[in-house]
Amino acid sequence: MAIRIVRLGTPRTPGEGLRLGTVRRPPRGVPRTEYASRDFYDVWLPELAPSEDLLKAALGARDEREWRRFAQRYAAEMKRPPAAHLLDLLAAVSQHSAISVGCYCAEETRCHRSILRTLLEDRGARIEQRGAPVDSPPKTPCGGADGGYNSGERRNP
Repeated sequence: MAIRIVRLGTPRTPGEGLRLGTVRRPPRGVPRTEYASRDFYDVWLPELAPSEDLLKAALGARDEREWRRFAQRYAAEMKRPPAAHLLDLLAAVSQHSAISVGCYCAEETRCHRSILRTLLEDRGARIEQRGAPVDSPPKTPCGGADGGYNSGERRNP
């Protein structure tokens, strides 16, 4: 059992477990009753998403220095009690059950889920190793109001 880091909206893989959406906004144009059946998430955890202000900083990150600044600020937000307690819970659950956490972004390395991976590992979570085919294009339009952090991301009509 472990935590799998995924792109929301991509097809689920066997053994993925409960899918948690760590995003600020639900997927646009998708009825709430279809979030799970359309492979977005089973449970929404916006407490683990970057704040609105920080999300804007991530969208505007033009270089590695700005991205590192975003990563530091996001890690600081995750030290606040509500988020820290959730991270501790996920780390503990990963020892006994399969779960997945994700975001809409196309590229994990430029997404808060890459930082979540590290924060969970630091708490002793079992994390599935990279390399699983989890970043294939979603089968439905992605992006909540934030549209993902990758401004060049292709969208389906």
